[in-house]
Amino acid sequence: MLQTVEESALADVIFRFGEERHARRIARAIVRARSEQPLTRTAQLAAVVRRAAGGRGWQRIDPATRTFQALRIWVNDELEGLDAFIDAAVGALTAGGRLVVIAFHSLEDRVVKHACRRLAAAEPRPRVTRLTRKPIVPDEDEIRRNPRSRSARLRAVEKVA
Repeated sequence: MLQTVEESALADVIFRFGEERHARRIARAIVRARSEQPLTRTAQLAAVVRRAAGGRGWQRIDPATRTFQALRIWVNDELEGLDAFIDAAVGALTAGGRLVVIAFHSLEDRVVKHACRRLAAAEPRPRVTRLTRKPIVPDEDEIRRNPRSRSARLRAVEKVA
């Protein structure tokens, strides 16, 4: 699929779903690299993205991470599926039932936050009450024990009778 996407569409995907500042530069580099030879391995794509993203010295995450995240979210249509899942999950709950969602990046958390707000403000009466106004995040001790938890954001709602 990546082999046929045009540069502007690829830049849009990387910018929207990866929140990558250098999306245009990365998309241009990917298009240029695949015109020379097909990108058949993830290591090839990662190398192209790292060169295009630039940056010197230590970085908290690999420069290719946001691009791979963007492509995964786009290909799997993850954000649309998440919104539909939350609606279906709340529909399956009985009164007093709770839905807890852990999001691992800001795009997911934004969808969860807006879905919870929408369901709590539904007319003519709310479907849920929000148990967490702000996301619950891991403390320093948990992050030290489990570094992957650093980006986790937990939100919870309870179904109204």
